[in-house]
Amino acid sequence: MIEVFAPMTQGMIDSLKAGQSVVLSGDVYTARDAAHARIVDMLQKGEPLPFELSGCGIYYAGPCPDMPGRIINSCGPTTSSRMNAYAPLLYDCGVQVVIGKGPVSGEVRNAIVRNGAVYFAAVGGAGALLASCVTAVEDVAFPDLGPEAVRRLTFSRVPLIVAIDRYGSCVYDNR
Repeated sequence: MIEVFAPMTQGMIDSLKAGQSVVLSGDVYTARDAAHARIVDMLQKGEPLPFELSGCGIYYAGPCPDMPGRIINSCGPTTSSRMNAYAPLLYDCGVQVVIGKGPVSGEVRNAIVRNGAVYFAAVGGAGALLASCVTAVEDVAFPDLGPEAVRRLTFSRVPLIVAIDRYGSCVYDNR
């Protein structure tokens, strides 16, 4: 198991290979369909974004509503292909790491390679396990989206698989 930290260095990303198991610690932002649509709209209008895309990590998740006494409730990954229309632009704007589940389009894979990024797969159905790896949460943007609002999560050793490495190798090719 390889330990990696967000934000990731280019050297660390370059060293990862599709199929490797990693544990990730550090800060990532949650964003799903509605948040992606707003971010892309803001980019197209030249409006300032609520967080810096360059070098960031995005976790395709919409945590369940908070419960008293917990840092965060269940927060499993959503299907990554739902972001296919938005992801290439976000990679081109500097997004370095994405966490989701399932395969993505060829255009997304090309954007990962073009930008020297990485796509990690999280285990679907394991939202409670993943929530146990969150040590801090901060609301960042779009509170009107409820669970789909953008939040900054601090992970401690969240287990992931390198699904697409920066060279374009993909674990989903051999299905």
